[in-house]
Parts: sequence; C-alpha cells; structure tokens
Amino acid sequence: MRFEIVTIFPGFFAGFFEHGIVRRAQAERLVTIGVHDLRAFTHDRHRTVDDRPFGGGEGMVLKPEPLAEALEALGIESKAGGSLCSPTLATETSREDGARKVVEAAAGNAGPSTPAAEAASAQDDGTRAKTRVILLSAQGRRFTQAVARELAVLDRAILICGRYEGVDERINELYCDMELSIGDYVLSGGELAAAVVLDATMRLIPGVLGNEASGEFESFGVPDASITSDLEGVPRSQHGAGGLLDYPHYTRPADFRGLRAPEVLLNGDHQQIRQWRREQQLRKTLANRPDLLEQAALNAEDRRLLDQIRRQR
Repeated sequence: MRFEIVTIFPGFFAGFFEHGIVRRAQAERLVTIGVHDLRAFTHDRHRTVDDRPFGGGEGMVLKPEPLAEALEALGIESKAGGSLCSPTLATETSREDGARKVVEAAAGNAGPSTPAAEAASAQDDGTRAKTRVILLSAQGRRFTQAVARELAVLDRAILICGRYEGVDERINELYCDMELSIGDYVLSGGELAAAVVLDATMRLIPGVLGNEASGEFESFGVPDASITSDLEGVPRSQHGAGGLLDYPHYTRPADFRGLRAPEVLLNGDHQQIRQWRREQQLRKTLANRPDLLEQAALNAEDRRLLDQIRRQR
C-alpha cells in the first residue's frame, strides 16, 4: 500500500518514519510513503499557501490552488459536478477510472517530493487502483479501528494535512472522498492525525506485524467468528475482542513489589485463562468505555457476565 501525505511541514514526518514497524514495513516494501511539500505547488515569490477567510473571522485558510495542483500531480482528477464527499467508503465516488499511481520511490524513502519529480514518476499503469483522498479535519468522521480496516484494503491513501483554520471547502467538494478526525479535540494541524491514520492502518496490512494474530487479539478487534489465525489442535487462551477493550497483560516476574500476577494466568489451563480474560475485557470496557458495549459482539455468556459485573459494582 502507498501513502501520500500533502503538508506544509514535510520535515515533521522524518523521525516518525525512521523507527519501529513503519521503518520495517518500508524496508520490506509492504508500505511506501510519499511526503509532498504543499509550498512546492505555489507560484509566487513568498510561496503563499494561505489567505484570509471570506466573511471575516480569525485565522487563515489554506488556499485551493496549491492543493488542487498537488492532488492533480498525484493523478487525482476533480470529481464531476463537485458533489459533496460521502461519509463512508461504501458510497464514495470511485477513483478507479483514470487513476494514476505514482511510481514507488526507493524503499524507505519518505522524503518530500517536488512537482517535477511527481510529474516524471506519475504514470498510468493500466490498473484500476483503489485510491482514496482523505482530508484530516476536526469536522470529519471519527477515525476508528473499523475505519482503519476499511482503509487497509486500499492500494493508495492520500492524506491532506489541514492547517490554520482549515482548508478551502472547495477542495473537499472537488477532490476528497472522506474527512477524518482522530478525536473530539482540535490540533494545530493534520500532521499528527496523518501519522496516526497511517500507523493504525499500516499495521493491519498482511505481513506488517511479525505475528498476524497481533492485529486480531487487541482492543477494538474483531469477534471470534472473524478470527483467521487459529492453529488446528492448539487451544486458544483468548477471545476476539469483538469491539471491546483488551484485557490486562502481565509478564515476569510473577511477584512485583508485593503485587502478584493473577494465579489463573500461571496455571496453564487455557480454558480458564480464556474465561478470565473475557471477564476482564468486559470489566475494563464497562469501566473506561461503556459506550462500546452498545455495538460490541456479545453472546449470552458475555451478557450474563456483564450483568454480574454490574451487580458487583
């Protein structure tokens, strides 16, 4: 999968891409990343990317012209009629027709790109690429693990980093497939949000994690029915989260400063461990994110345990 990031601060991402799973995924060419300096698509001596908002008000707004040129250099054409973006991938305007993919740079190269370099490397390779243009915005749909799973099946995601008071809405209407917000708060810009979306999405791509099961048995993960990593004949000691939070984790030493790891985790009984972990998932979710219980995949035993936990509280 290829990620393209359009930003006025391309240097922001340098350290982030040089560590951990992101670096390894690039080295193995499971993921490629292009960072594009928005100021490279300006034509005035001051490389102006923003202007005052029509109608008055505080702050500045990112101008539409540089963003449009940046997106078109990446092979993104304006949507016919300029209809508003759909909030879900299922009903988005498809960018498969006429989409052009930017030829991947050398593995691990996530440096800023210039318009000339993009024009030279962009080509129509005859594929019907699955591409989405995403505006990072406090007004967007909330980014969740479920959205990350939707994005992880794409060929390419183009992330536009807003700044100042935001982006001229005509860019949203003419080029974007979706707006995403990583939470109910306001950041100084979309760079942090782009890094979050990239990291959460990338780790769901097959091969990125060292153990494929790591992406299934964790907070907000899929239910048991969707688990694909079971090994025949090996008893499993955990449930799929099914939208719940993860259970508590312990490691050596068994005793630490007077606190002992739960005995159930030390006895080797996979069934007992599995039951204990499920109960802890329910307890943790009820305590920290009770809103998740409304959409969680719960069976009759889960609901019985949940009722018992509520009575104990």
